[in-house]
Amino acid sequence: MNHLHDFWHTLKHSFNNLLPIVVVVGVFQALVIRQVPEGLVSMLAGLLIVVFGVAIFLRGLELGIFPVGKNLSNAFARKGSLSLLMAFGFCLGFSAVVAEPALIAVASQAEMISAGRIDALILRLLVAFSVGVVVALGVLRILLGQSLHWYMIAGYLLVVSVTFFAPEEIVGLAYDSGGVTTNIVTVPLIAALGIGLAVSIKGRNPLLHGFGLVALAVMVPMIVVQLYGIVVFTLLPAPAEPVVAAAEQLLAGAGEQAQHWLVTLLYGLVGMLGDLLRMLIDVLPIIVVIVFFQYGVIRKAIPYLRRTVLGFAMVLIGLYAFVVGLKLGLFPVGRSMAEQLIGLDTLLFVYLFAFCIGFATTMAEPALIAIGEQAEEAANGKLRGNHIRLLVALGVAIGITIGVHRIITGDSIHYYIMGGYALVIVLTLLAPKFIVPLAFDLGGVTTSEVTVPLVTALGIGLATHIEGRSVLMDGFGLIAFASIFPIITVMLYAIASELLYRLKGAEA
Repeated sequence: MNHLHDFWHTLKHSFNNLLPIVVVVGVFQALVIRQVPEGLVSMLAGLLIVVFGVAIFLRGLELGIFPVGKNLSNAFARKGSLSLLMAFGFCLGFSAVVAEPALIAVASQAEMISAGRIDALILRLLVAFSVGVVVALGVLRILLGQSLHWYMIAGYLLVVSVTFFAPEEIVGLAYDSGGVTTNIVTVPLIAALGIGLAVSIKGRNPLLHGFGLVALAVMVPMIVVQLYGIVVFTLLPAPAEPVVAAAEQLLAGAGEQAQHWLVTLLYGLVGMLGDLLRMLIDVLPIIVVIVFFQYGVIRKAIPYLRRTVLGFAMVLIGLYAFVVGLKLGLFPVGRSMAEQLIGLDTLLFVYLFAFCIGFATTMAEPALIAIGEQAEEAANGKLRGNHIRLLVALGVAIGITIGVHRIITGDSIHYYIMGGYALVIVLTLLAPKFIVPLAFDLGGVTTSEVTVPLVTALGIGLATHIEGRSVLMDGFGLIAFASIFPIITVMLYAIASELLYRLKGAEA
């Protein structure tokens, strides 16, 4: 009964995460567009599958992956081995990001739109490897007690410098890849590791030293993916059509020609088993990391093994359902809304929809709620969790609106991104030191597993239906804007609060 109650609670969380999107889309359809979108039944079915998929996935994490990961972290902390902690940090970061649903969605879209020039698997491996390295170095930073300040300033100066030389086709995708690394799997694992270390080490401040791992995990993939883009788009020729894609087309054709219901059913089952096998490959790195460290390093059996195995099975099934739901629901919703809004007489409603969808979905983001609560507790009354959520939601809404404006006008993303991060660097120098790690972490948790596919589809839909826009160059980048502007709003709030505090102190 407890498990059923917990699943129902998780299902409600998953539904609440999706509800703002449904409300915003429904209001715009009823009051602005005033027509029923094509394939409505399929879209609604896809949205429901996403809700159940995410709920099953989260319960699987809670039953299987998180308890094992927590036990390993505690065991390594007791051993006091720096090399083991760094190795575990690398493997944890790598395995979590490889299985990140939002990254899988963005990578597959990029491969399809680039006609195979960007390889989805290579992109995911590069992003996962860079996050693994960052988490290992972030663990070292906490142990040494170093400030995050200069890491972020130097890092984003490098990001902006690489952006200047990167081909336009890769810039939006690179920043989006950084924005989706910290999500449904990664944030709880990485944030818990950082805060746990800061609490357990004498002389470390949880707010100053515990936060920041998520921020680093967002920044470094941006650099790595842009370097990958420089190689792919400037040094390598366009590849021929992949053999796998050709085989899939052949199978699709065979499926369309199949008339007998039994053949069709068997074809569907084979396709489902193939998708499940791919999901197993996606989750396999996490399983390998946990089994290796549990049995090869700690040399203890996994406690509650049956529950852990059930958790891993639920992760696999939930991930599969999530991907199916994306194809049926969220991607079509985003593209349909983009097409319908662009067809109206005024662009005002495009901007309004972008603002509303950014604000509404961020306010319901579970990872943001969790980080806000942790920050309020760590700050001892200096910050309020609800204030943080409002500031971040406002930042996301502004960021997505500006990103939509860039697509509509056809401006180069280079100048927007470089200008945005130049402002972030200046604010980092001016802001109180205690807010910097939290502000950068908040920039990495703004986009949920539900929001990312919808926002990606919205950008691709706009670029597809506006004449003269390139889907690859203009369609990606909205997630990047959703990551930059929350950092700006939170830092501005902290700067303003400190100035008001000083003014009141001077008057007294």
